[in-house]
Amino acid sequence: MPPTAQPADSAEATGRDGARASPETVLARLEGVGVTIRRTPILRDLSLRLHAGEAVGVLGANGSGKTTLLHVLATLVVPCAGRAEVLGHEVASGSGTPARPRIALVGHQPALYPQLSLGENLRFVAQLSGRDAGKADRALAAVGLAGAAHRRAESCSQGMARRAELARVLMVEPTMLLLDEIHAGLDRDATGLVDEVVARVRGRGGVCVLVSHEPDRLAGLADRLVRIIDGHAVRAGVGQGSEAAR
Repeated sequence: MPPTAQPADSAEATGRDGARASPETVLARLEGVGVTIRRTPILRDLSLRLHAGEAVGVLGANGSGKTTLLHVLATLVVPCAGRAEVLGHEVASGSGTPARPRIALVGHQPALYPQLSLGENLRFVAQLSGRDAGKADRALAAVGLAGAAHRRAESCSQGMARRAELARVLMVEPTMLLLDEIHAGLDRDATGLVDEVVARVRGRGGVCVLVSHEPDRLAGLADRLVRIIDGHAVRAGVGQGSEAAR
């Protein structure tokens, strides 16, 4: 049966311990957001709130707008209607960029320079963000890639590239983590890395948004689920181990 069409922002977040997030901990707020790309409406009157310390799973069919939603949250797409605020900044032309250093997006394509080694890629990010280069090496070691730090990104498997992206997340310690089909290409041994990265972000009081078209992937990882239907966000349920959102 289809999910009840209750606006996603009507549900307050609950953590795994059952504690309800207070209004002061809202990290992102979308109100009536609309996005049209090449004259095609993608998101329509979408409303959603994201609270500190929670993980939210986003479901939907191919082309439903899941990735577009992530790009709005990443301040990469400016809504043509409604209001979007992320980490205290309005997402408008140019005004959302101050939030970007606190956001990490792992998309379908790896954010790696193909001609650089994995180590060089992470050390470059470390340099740009004012971090010690040694932190890049430690992050690669944490995801099991210490022995592959010298390998060019273009010669890495999809799973290795995914691990390198998770290493980047560990290194930059974002407040908002956006994961788009993160399990694609990862072997079973690496799925625990996703859990660990998400737990670290939540433990710092950040928020994670995980996109998938497979609900089973989000079981035990997301506190609540949102489904994109006809460009709207509706409450789809909760992840294993958390209370029902109200």
